[in-house]
Amino acid sequence: MYSSGGIVGSFELPTHALRQRSHAFSAVLAAATSLSVLLPLQHAHARSVKRSVIPNSHPAANADAGKRKPGVTSRVGEAYSVSASRTTSHGSEQKITKEALDHFVPGTNPLKMLEQVPGVSFSSADPLGVNTWGASLYLRGFFMSQLAVTLDDIPLDSQQFGMLSGINVNGLVIPDDLEQVSVSQGGGSEETPSASNLGGSLQYRTSDPDHRLGARVTQTFGSYGTFRTYGRIDSGDLNHAGTRFFASYARTDEGKWKGTGTQFAQQIDAKLIQPIGQSSQLTAFFNRSSAQQQDFGDLTLATYKTLGGSIDSFYPNYAEAYAVAAGTYVPPGYGSVSGVDPKGISFYDSSHRNNDYVGGLSLDATLTSRLRLKSTFYGYSDSFLGTYGDPFLPSPNGAPLSEQVARRQLRSFGVRTDFLYHLPKHDFDAGVWYANQKQGGNQFQYTEPLLGEGEPLYAPNGPFTLYGPPFQKNYGFELNTNIFQFHLMDTFHLTPSLTLHAGFKSLLATTSGGANYVNQSYEGVSALPNGSLTSAAAALPHFSINWRPFRGHEFYVDIAKNMRAYDVGTTGSASPWGVSDQATFKSLQKTIRPEKDWIYQIGYRYTEKLVTTSLSVYHADILHRLQSASIGTLTQAVSTLVDSGDMSMYGVDAALIVRPVKGLSIFNSVSYNHSTYGADIPGAGMTYATRGKKLVNYPQFMFKSSISYQYKGLSGAFHANYYSKRYFSYVNDTSIPAYWLTDVTATYDFGRYGIIRDMTLSFSVYNLFNHSYIAMMGENGNPMSGDYQSLEVGAPRTFFGTLSARF
Repeated sequence: MYSSGGIVGSFELPTHALRQRSHAFSAVLAAATSLSVLLPLQHAHARSVKRSVIPNSHPAANADAGKRKPGVTSRVGEAYSVSASRTTSHGSEQKITKEALDHFVPGTNPLKMLEQVPGVSFSSADPLGVNTWGASLYLRGFFMSQLAVTLDDIPLDSQQFGMLSGINVNGLVIPDDLEQVSVSQGGGSEETPSASNLGGSLQYRTSDPDHRLGARVTQTFGSYGTFRTYGRIDSGDLNHAGTRFFASYARTDEGKWKGTGTQFAQQIDAKLIQPIGQSSQLTAFFNRSSAQQQDFGDLTLATYKTLGGSIDSFYPNYAEAYAVAAGTYVPPGYGSVSGVDPKGISFYDSSHRNNDYVGGLSLDATLTSRLRLKSTFYGYSDSFLGTYGDPFLPSPNGAPLSEQVARRQLRSFGVRTDFLYHLPKHDFDAGVWYANQKQGGNQFQYTEPLLGEGEPLYAPNGPFTLYGPPFQKNYGFELNTNIFQFHLMDTFHLTPSLTLHAGFKSLLATTSGGANYVNQSYEGVSALPNGSLTSAAAALPHFSINWRPFRGHEFYVDIAKNMRAYDVGTTGSASPWGVSDQATFKSLQKTIRPEKDWIYQIGYRYTEKLVTTSLSVYHADILHRLQSASIGTLTQAVSTLVDSGDMSMYGVDAALIVRPVKGLSIFNSVSYNHSTYGADIPGAGMTYATRGKKLVNYPQFMFKSSISYQYKGLSGAFHANYYSKRYFSYVNDTSIPAYWLTDVTATYDFGRYGIIRDMTLSFSVYNLFNHSYIAMMGENGNPMSGDYQSLEVGAPRTFFGTLSARF
């Protein structure tokens, strides 16, 4: 999406122009057989980037079935102690089961469900992580859009879906319907379709319809008016062939913990399975989601230190927002915030709205005793609208503010087909993936009323023509992307204890298009980027070794090379189409290269009845790291994309689970990551000394601990996570302090109760000790040096209660 020009002295984090957002390891602490660390994971969504309030910045505005035991807000310590089943990790891949996924407050963002994994840093402005503008996930230093993500074999690729921050899994599936998550660490699984993967793959799978007729109902209550309802019906087998389906509905209304407004969403899931013969089946999956979210206010570090974390939008106080925009009133304390225009500290409102459809048809067919075919056809549609009350651009009627509205339509379809061939010691997999994605959008300014002469626009609902058509169009764009991927791999079972894997993928991604309209007086240029670029790699190899020399002991090595296609973004993003003007884009067409990396990891696991432990050491060389930056002088700055050189990353993750007595599990993990930039960055009339500086937004050290206990139907858990200091600016002269985050939960399973097959009651407390901390950072990008309005505060102590029943 386009905005007006770039920010002098700051640039967008490569995947932060657009936004949206897994917690856990294996099935259960008591039965976890694989506590391996996970490598880079990502997530996504889009909305308007608010106008910068840093002095000398250009006015910016960027358009963008198992047994249920709910109850845990944000961790899964006790999820490891409630099941007797085993989940075995193979090599650098790990599976997170239904038992673990169900141990969260219903409606929790599926990306948040990875929060307890060593190496994962998840942050969100609300306790459930559902606000897609205020949530992000890093895994071993990789942002969520730098990971391959699939849902029921449907690729949720950030390039294909046009969402630079990755895909909002929470908006494409009801979390209650998830059955399993598979995480492939290191370079990821080469068979996973993706043009955005640099650090691993994450594969979500929904539960199949039950063979037995039944229903489930879950009701959640929480602080700040949170009210969520979930219901599901399973048809059971409809005939002798086993045809069956499920349909589910979820309605979430999570109140904002500060300011006024809600995070409201409704979703429908449906899945149909049609068996074919004895060993084949056809599966259809569909999700419809509608979300209206009023966002939390973005803060500078100076604002947070001076005024605290309770500052938010003025909504619904239009009179106060009007006076501030007019310059006739400065709220108490606003004038004392260093380096910030008081009218930009709080806007009148800020919101976004999404309507999403995703569906797929999959065939899993056994062709011979050795040959199997898996093929998936899918389609996706998204209508996005992002708004904010702009205090820097007056309405034509004389009102000192206007409403900026960014609209986007995105359509995508694709097909992936795999042939799997089995020999006594070999498992071969060859396949192709093709996808096409088209997106287009516009950004407008709408008139707000004069004070006392009508109601202001209500952004979450619209319509925006209450006071006539938009008085100004800022830009328009159309982009078209085609992606082709081929993979071939062999898993060789050399001995019962030694497995070797070798494979590669070829990737070709081409994007064409760009701006089709520009308001020269608003953007400051006569032409915005338009043209085509191609990312291509003939062979991206992947090798791994898995060795189990003795019972309970496992060693693995994983080496992979990946390439990330160019971001399909618009002005202000770290994308070739995000630079300031057409001339700069033309220059980049001749010089730019896509990002690539080599990732190496070696790991060890030990599992026995009382103890599970793991250790993983990893290193990554990231080549041609692309960053969006402003070059030139302060008065003639040009937003461009620069190759910041090679980035080096190394780290270690270690975890230990102890089960001293029946029902008790104690979990501890530590993670250390050292990531540094490889080159200095040219800026507005100067060069920023970023060479050797540490990665922004990601803590170098994390400690995570859980204690959980279960006795018959009663279970409880306490979780504590420590995140070290995070650097905010690229030259590391500003940073966010370290913090602890603690949760507690208690659950009681009543078992059968009359016609109810199973009934469960749970109670959870998020941020138990009510610690004030910065959660999300970099949502509007990060500054090269100093401060920037790109921080969101985490939620205070929050309570949740859930009653769940199965019929």
